[in-house]
Amino acid sequence: MWSVVTWARSPRDSLSVESHVVRPVPASDCQCTGNCGLSPKACWVRHSSECVATNWQRWPRCASSPTAASCAAARCSGGFGVDFSRATEDVGSGIALVAQRILSHGVTSFCPTLVTSPPEVYHKVLPQIPVKSGGPHGAGVLANAFHDVLATYGSLDNVRIVTLAPELDRSLEVIQALTAQGICVSLGHSVADLAAAEEAVQNGATFITHLFNAMLPFHHRDPGIVGLLTSDQLPPGHCIFYGMIADGIHTNPAALRIAHRAHPQGLVLVTDAVPALGLGNGRHTLGQQEVEVDGLIAHIAGTKTLCGSIAPMDVCIRHFLQATGCSVESALEAASLHPAQLLGLEKTKGNLDFGADADFVVLDDSLHVQATYISGELVWQAEEAGP
Repeated sequence: MWSVVTWARSPRDSLSVESHVVRPVPASDCQCTGNCGLSPKACWVRHSSECVATNWQRWPRCASSPTAASCAAARCSGGFGVDFSRATEDVGSGIALVAQRILSHGVTSFCPTLVTSPPEVYHKVLPQIPVKSGGPHGAGVLANAFHDVLATYGSLDNVRIVTLAPELDRSLEVIQALTAQGICVSLGHSVADLAAAEEAVQNGATFITHLFNAMLPFHHRDPGIVGLLTSDQLPPGHCIFYGMIADGIHTNPAALRIAHRAHPQGLVLVTDAVPALGLGNGRHTLGQQEVEVDGLIAHIAGTKTLCGSIAPMDVCIRHFLQATGCSVESALEAASLHPAQLLGLEKTKGNLDFGADADFVVLDDSLHVQATYISGELVWQAEEAGP
């Protein structure tokens, strides 16, 4: 089984710090996440929309609030009634709606994801999901035998992540070809044993789509893909990243703790959001399937099989923090820095270091989103946080 995720890098400038007027982002007694963890500082932004320094700066309405790099959603199949896997003539309007609505979740960049679909769906939809920077209009779109892959998907120009099952015939050939084009290969929807998973990583795979879900369960004689978290057969210095759906439904808190304690540096929080996100109970679509939502759970209609999540990113962060007992910094980095590192964007995304894109969120003490900024400009604000 395969799925496709698109991803794109925002445009960058190369002007020097000295050539720009530097201004402080309003924040009073805020705690900013950075290389040294949470500290009582504020972020300064220059007109090129980059973070250039941290220093003390007062903003009375935000006392003691954490300020963090904004979230990047590495898997999002839709939301608010929009299904990215439906072949329509105007995919862009659906992308725009979701991009606008997820600003309130603290998400400033996301990967529109297509679930397994007929080739004609890929051929029609993928060209309509181009690279796009974020702003007041919404979150930025982070871009979307090998001949068989091309025949299925068509152009891969906008594709950034492909999920595949490593036990499939000629999968290693496909992994090598995809990575040669700069496409991240993720392992998932698979019954692979550990040896097959290790061989896939040795040939270029770097991500596990959603750990524990849609794969063989952990077994002490052959832990399967889960075993990659502690494998000693990976290339030297190689960090395997893995997605976790921390919505309180897909993964038991004990399993969250096991994964985090085994390999905290590779954990990437993913929502695995489906078009039913934000809609409530009832029947909705996901690609070629019907999904039934009841409360917080989404099933394939007529079955008890889970089918994506309807939890926003900020809810996943709070649940992950509570379930694992990790630090606030670790929870926030799992939704910001780690997905940026997975895609090689950590110099500009997922952090508030010098020169990074000024995309960040202001949170209250319980990590509810109060405001979202893209390129240093306020793009969403909770009503109670207004002036």
